[in-house]
Amino acid sequence: MRKYIPNGILTVPEKAELVFSGKIFNVYQWPQKLFDGTTETFEMLSRTDTVKIIAIKDNKIIITRQKQPRKDWFYDLPGGRNDNPAETELDAAKREMLEETGMSFRTWKLVEVHQPFMKIDWLVYTFIATSFISQEPQKLDGGEQIEVEEVDFEQLKDIAKTEERFAKYSTIDKATTLDDLLNAQSLCNY
Repeated sequence: MRKYIPNGILTVPEKAELVFSGKIFNVYQWPQKLFDGTTETFEMLSRTDTVKIIAIKDNKIIITRQKQPRKDWFYDLPGGRNDNPAETELDAAKREMLEETGMSFRTWKLVEVHQPFMKIDWLVYTFIATSFISQEPQKLDGGEQIEVEEVDFEQLKDIAKTEERFAKYSTIDKATTLDDLLNAQSLCNY
């Protein structure tokens, strides 16, 4: 359940009709009046939103080294799909953090939301988590192999230069110090 939607996001129109329902993607169509007065059928995909977490513990950033079916090893932030309709973005972020790393944090703030593709109703919510509470064993999905790593800020920036997945996190890109991450402004109160 989306609690926060930034301005400028394109979502599936209310008048759209679901024409295909898949495991990850749904396809919607609707009649769209054009500037010249004619009408065409428009389409848009939708999928469940994604949450990502920049977790900071003892001045180190928690990242994952993952392998998934059909994907070789890669670095990423902890996170995953917000596929429980009862969960807010924050609920999903806390759940994914616990599942992928086994870690719990007390303080959370939403610092970034982006829509990777304008023709897909799909948002990626990025949170910063601080005030480490505890760690327990990971609870990985059957298609996940995840190693948890703690890196300092400079190591994170080096990884971000070479790992394409990190290019989409403007909060990391704009930060020049760990304090910049810690002081990033929250977009929404949960």
